[in-house]
Amino acid sequence: MVAMARALVCLCLCVFLYEVRGSYIPQDMNRTIQTLLQHYKISPRDRFNGRPVFSRELLSGRLETKMLFLGGVLDTYEKLIGQMLEQLPTPSPQTEMAQSRGQAASPASGARLSSAGTDPSGDVRTKLTYILGRVRKLKTSGFQEQERLLQRLQDLQEIKRDNLIVQSKALWELPWLYEEASSLSESFRNQRRRRRHTRPKTRPRV
Repeated sequence: MVAMARALVCLCLCVFLYEVRGSYIPQDMNRTIQTLLQHYKISPRDRFNGRPVFSRELLSGRLETKMLFLGGVLDTYEKLIGQMLEQLPTPSPQTEMAQSRGQAASPASGARLSSAGTDPSGDVRTKLTYILGRVRKLKTSGFQEQERLLQRLQDLQEIKRDNLIVQSKALWELPWLYEEASSLSESFRNQRRRRRHTRPKTRPRV
């Protein structure tokens, strides 16, 4: 009982903070997310189990780190929502016709979305398609450089490490890459050291 009450308090607090900090979130998007949460229901215990899907640890770091992390988050959301759409039942002809007319672009209200047809999964599909469009728009407008970097990082994971040609070429390229990494690491340490020295010292109180 105590755990349930604590979860409800956390839920109310999160909703309050979400409304306060959501100045960049369109009202249509906010309402659509709240409606989708009614479809993707989980218990408060599962929602507030202390293991978020996306950790906020890196959001307290440097700007470059936050940009790279959030670029990865948006990319993950794009794939996640795509998976959610694939898991929905095949849309009815009425839903397909409504979506082809562009009703998924800006769902201003739940009532308007419901008018697209009587198929509940079609209503969810319309909402998810709208959210996916918003995520893709933000990703392409503000995180293109991060997207390219993430793609390069993914390419590194796909290197054929058991291939003799790859192994030999990698050894050949190691000296200049090691030099580059060492130089960058040294520059970063010097930058942090200069910042510590330039911080104003607080005078002791008399």
